[in-house]
Amino acid sequence: MPNVAPTPSLSEIRARFDAFKSQGLKLNLTRGKPSPAQLDLSNALLSLPGPSDYTAEDVGDCRNYGGLQGLASARRLFAPIMGALADQVVVANNSSLALMHDTIVFALLKGMCDSPRPWSQEQTVSFLCPVPGYDRHFTICEEYGIRMISVPLRDDGPGMDEVERLVASDASIKGMWCMPKYSNPTGTTYSARVVERLASMKTAAPDFRLFWDNAYVVHHLTAERIAIANVLDLAAGQGHPNRPIVFASTSKITLAGSGLAMCAASPANVKWFLQHAMPRTIGPDKINQLRHVRFLQDEAGVLAHMDKHRALIAPKFEAVLKVFDAQLSDVNGVSWTRPKGGYFISLQVPNGLAKRVVLLAKEAGIELTPAGSTHPYRKDPEDRTIRIAPTFPELAEVTRAAEGVALAVRLATAETGR
Repeated sequence: MPNVAPTPSLSEIRARFDAFKSQGLKLNLTRGKPSPAQLDLSNALLSLPGPSDYTAEDVGDCRNYGGLQGLASARRLFAPIMGALADQVVVANNSSLALMHDTIVFALLKGMCDSPRPWSQEQTVSFLCPVPGYDRHFTICEEYGIRMISVPLRDDGPGMDEVERLVASDASIKGMWCMPKYSNPTGTTYSARVVERLASMKTAAPDFRLFWDNAYVVHHLTAERIAIANVLDLAAGQGHPNRPIVFASTSKITLAGSGLAMCAASPANVKWFLQHAMPRTIGPDKINQLRHVRFLQDEAGVLAHMDKHRALIAPKFEAVLKVFDAQLSDVNGVSWTRPKGGYFISLQVPNGLAKRVVLLAKEAGIELTPAGSTHPYRKDPEDRTIRIAPTFPELAEVTRAAEGVALAVRLATAETGR
């Protein structure tokens, strides 16, 4: 029989943890930020469009006011990525989160284009929230008093039996957060069947919306470019053209703080959004849109650019997975995702230990996203999900941080005698 290494004792794990802690490291795996090397890939933007190249065919001088829907050339550039016609795309400033926020606020104040009344006049407004999920989605809901209802996120997307039951029976459910491709934090990609069910399901609310946050639509970690079903086409084909609103941005494509955000939707939704955006702004930063068009050029240019990102960050994900495979495979109740795209790895620890692991990691000099952040109201009922963000640190730092996290998991588990 093969030799099996004995399980280390609590005192042995504590000694290894203390030795790691004594290094005095300060490593950060909290947020999915592009690294400086990734930002360098887009430095050419800083000299574009140039002192004399500032005109576009539809608005003329991009230095001036106007162009509320965004440059026609920018809408054509991103239309294939959004799965929409250019006329169905709105290109705005740098934040897709701002577009999502504004869409919800407009709905609360004015109602959607097919709402019987403003959402704020309803007794309760609720959103379905697949979990684990994105903390900033939950923050918007919490900020505006929108009740959040958790539904499980499975390997192929949200648990649709539960979703369909809820939306069919509860008219207060006005929306659902969806990250359909390489979801934050699990890396889940929705199957074609799940997208079809979301597009076709019966809802008690006539103005129900899918907030389709496709933040990682071109953010592949392997040579396989996974595709997903087109929710706009499917919903329109099922008689629900207004149901999905698709969001994306270049925040992790070009310059994180100086990119472009966009949304795509039915003609009625686009008209509704622009109508309510008009009092807020006279138009977006068209110079930034123009320089992105000059830099990225077309869909092929976007994909080629993202291959450069993949070359920088895929080794960091591989480093984390290598450490976890080597140091945690024998620990009961511990598992982790192997994403094919996106910015995160989801680490699952035994029930009740996520907060303890995060605290121990902090003692060892490693900042992690607070436990519970992946769930509404920052409350993970099982206290077992931890989001790992490997992209920002250098590769050597990612490896050391993963080793520290693994030690924290082993120590937390050993302390309970599991």
